[in-house]
Amino acid sequence: MNTVELIKKKRDGKSLNPDEIKFLINQYTGKKIPDYQFSALLMTILLKGMTSQETYELTRAMLHSGKVINLSSLIGSKVDKHSTGGVGDKTSLIIAPIVASTGIFVPMISGRGLGHTGGTLDKLESIPGFKTNLSLAESMKVLKKCGAVLIGQTKEIAPADKLIYALRDVTATVESIPLITASIMSKKLAEGIDGLVLDIKTGSGAFMKNYEDSIELANSLIKTAKSFDKKVIAFITDMNQPLGNYVGNWLEVIESVHVLKGNLKNDLYDLSIKLAGAMIYLGKKAKSLQDGERIAKKKIDTGEAYKKFLEIVELQGGKVNYIDNPDKYPKSKFMRKVQASKNGYIKETDTYTIGMASLELGAGRRIKDDVIDHRAGIIFYKKSGDHLHKNEIICELFSNSNSKIKLAEQMIVKSLKFSNSQPRKRKLVKKIIR
Repeated sequence: MNTVELIKKKRDGKSLNPDEIKFLINQYTGKKIPDYQFSALLMTILLKGMTSQETYELTRAMLHSGKVINLSSLIGSKVDKHSTGGVGDKTSLIIAPIVASTGIFVPMISGRGLGHTGGTLDKLESIPGFKTNLSLAESMKVLKKCGAVLIGQTKEIAPADKLIYALRDVTATVESIPLITASIMSKKLAEGIDGLVLDIKTGSGAFMKNYEDSIELANSLIKTAKSFDKKVIAFITDMNQPLGNYVGNWLEVIESVHVLKGNLKNDLYDLSIKLAGAMIYLGKKAKSLQDGERIAKKKIDTGEAYKKFLEIVELQGGKVNYIDNPDKYPKSKFMRKVQASKNGYIKETDTYTIGMASLELGAGRRIKDDVIDHRAGIIFYKKSGDHLHKNEIICELFSNSNSKIKLAEQMIVKSLKFSNSQPRKRKLVKKIIR
């Protein structure tokens, strides 16, 4: 086969057959196709698209570029969740222990934050000692012992995806739905799961800002998952404001603990219950989604979910005394309260700007090599739809840099729009696709 001819074939709007797709992935993973040629291929895919069959074949080729974990020795269902990412999205920390406490195995491979979105691995690594870089053998030990493990992508898991994603990130080819689908599904299928719950974010702080694009991505992911005979449910959820009240790595761990202890029942709690309920349903521990939600709530109310979270933290090397006593955690050098300049309701929130403000404070990365300040972040006391009096506190900012905290304050102020009348409440879950 000839790489240039295959690029031309895709450029002209023709479909690649399974052997051609497998050839391209294997040759690129084996470093026999240079980046500049594969970049051209990615751009043709972005511009010309792919059929559902091509997307399936691309996913399969990327999946089998590495190891597929065999979980057949574990008796019981294996279910995971994938979120397309947003600001304050920390549901993985909550739903993994909830679902594991029902007897379902949760082998969760997560990612890092880049740009305005946070990453589950960065949040977990804010817990002193917590290891996300476990080997597959170490991961299996943790999974067998407590029913859940939360790790990063290893070298053995879909290595083609790791190479291709890095190239997409610097060639303006991230926004291709077939490429997104293959990237997500190749990693998730490699986990050896039976079922997958998808949380597709839409809105100002989401990767997919348009509702229609979110639906298209959800349908592509569902179709591909079903092609591999996996059970799947997708939720289209709102990201027009941060999820929960805390943004920033350690702060989000604290908020997750509050939810797991049953001390906080906000939008983060609501969405976590819905996603966990769907996982419990797919894992055959509930008769319906509603029954799954009831079980998820019970696991929090009885303390079983929080106990499971402590077990996961301890088995992955984390110091649980910081979870039980978060006041022992080192504090940021600087703190600033952002106050309302007038009376009124918060009408709109530019969640992307809030994510960038969190990054500015030190909670995120501009480039992959940036060092994260785990203590940096934002605590919101008021969100969209809430009423404020002049000088009332909207949020608190935390950082080790005074200059950064001043800039972040300006960004937060610009991100909020006010009105004299109360705006209509946004639906947290916009659609469920079975």
